[in-house]
Amino acid sequence: MRSRCIWTPCKVLTPLSFKPSSFFTFSFSKQLLLPDKSIAAISSTRRGISSYPSLMASSPSLKDSVSTQNESTQKTQQPLQVAKRLEKFKTTIFTQMSSLAIKHGAINLGQGFPNFDGPEFVKEAAIQAIKDGKNQYARGYGVPDFSSAIAERFKKDTGLVVDPEKEITVTSGCTEAIAATMLGLINPGDEVILFAPFYDSYEATLSMAGAKIKCITLRPPDFAVPIDELKSAITQDTRAVLINTPHNPTGKMFSREELSTIASLCIENDVLVFTDEVYDKLAFEMDHISMASLPGMYERTVTLNSLGKTFSLTGWKIGWAIAPPHLTWGVRQAHSFLTFATSTPMQWAAAVALRAPESYYVELKRDYMAKKEILVEGLKAVGFKVFPSSGTYFVVVDHTPFGLENDIAFCEYLIKEVGVVAIPTSVFYLNPEDGKNLVRFTFCKDEGTLRAAVDRMKEKLKRK
Repeated sequence: MRSRCIWTPCKVLTPLSFKPSSFFTFSFSKQLLLPDKSIAAISSTRRGISSYPSLMASSPSLKDSVSTQNESTQKTQQPLQVAKRLEKFKTTIFTQMSSLAIKHGAINLGQGFPNFDGPEFVKEAAIQAIKDGKNQYARGYGVPDFSSAIAERFKKDTGLVVDPEKEITVTSGCTEAIAATMLGLINPGDEVILFAPFYDSYEATLSMAGAKIKCITLRPPDFAVPIDELKSAITQDTRAVLINTPHNPTGKMFSREELSTIASLCIENDVLVFTDEVYDKLAFEMDHISMASLPGMYERTVTLNSLGKTFSLTGWKIGWAIAPPHLTWGVRQAHSFLTFATSTPMQWAAAVALRAPESYYVELKRDYMAKKEILVEGLKAVGFKVFPSSGTYFVVVDHTPFGLENDIAFCEYLIKEVGVVAIPTSVFYLNPEDGKNLVRFTFCKDEGTLRAAVDRMKEKLKRK
């Protein structure tokens, strides 16, 4: 049995100065600079070691003072400032890899956004909502028609009847739903159990909430839940278990047996469950099971979901949380002070999307299964050891046949020498060593892009 891993904050480290020749520049609300470093340095995020700062925000006062200096005078940068609970986190791996894809002209099979557009009927609904003047603040917890559409869809999927007025909260993407749930229901010092590898926002938002993170590692080839480890991890301080099924990055789907065992442990120990189900319509080899639908679980479950993955509209950032009223209260309290309300016209269009005929979901699954086959067969032909993916649009592989020391080194080589982007999975673990042999590819791309990426790897990637 492996020892449990518990997150603890790292010490404050002194930031280094930046040189003017920065690697690339992002433009958000402030200018952000990332130094010219290898991916190995960039991706030290989860090691709790920051050898250099990944982000530099230039304030107006600093800009004004620098502009008055002679160009030959060395410019002094202000030290980075960040709360201790966030100092270990840098730019997300997805932003980093997508930027590197552009820099090197690589085919991006890393970040999970489609390179094709969402359905016309949904986009037309958004345009019509804008034209109809639905452009002011929405009700804080959601446009009523959209909340009703979520409830209707949830009943079709799970058989559960929920009150759209009291049990559904619309958020700015599932990422905000996750944040609102953590901040609204977790107290400082509460223990929360994660299954590694895990989506990176889980750790960051739990850190903001002051939680103590316990990690149960899912291991290849089947990434099964080690039930005995889970049993030993639950204590009187355990507040919640966070589940993602279908699972990013592995493509695993939690079986009914696994979910039932987790449910029994949660009921026995009075533990909540937060379940991220954004890939529920991308279940290929078994039916998706929502934890809330299991006996005795709705009253202790927050179900998190979004529009983006199912309708190829990731930029709309429309998500929601479904929970009984006593848990919805906490979610809504946090949501009120995070974003208050989500895009009004997009909510009206999202209601149209969720009422799509069942044929849409059948066609969606068929299209993705064809894409999956292209990538999986291609990766096998290249020489990877490919692990089964039952859901999501991700595939995890073992890169070690190609002789690189770890996932970071492999992804760096793959981008620069082969021209294809994958995601190093070590960033999804509290202990990066657990993921050093694995990388993640996505197949949410058009078939031509997938075939081109496979051809590049066949031509340039050689086993050692």
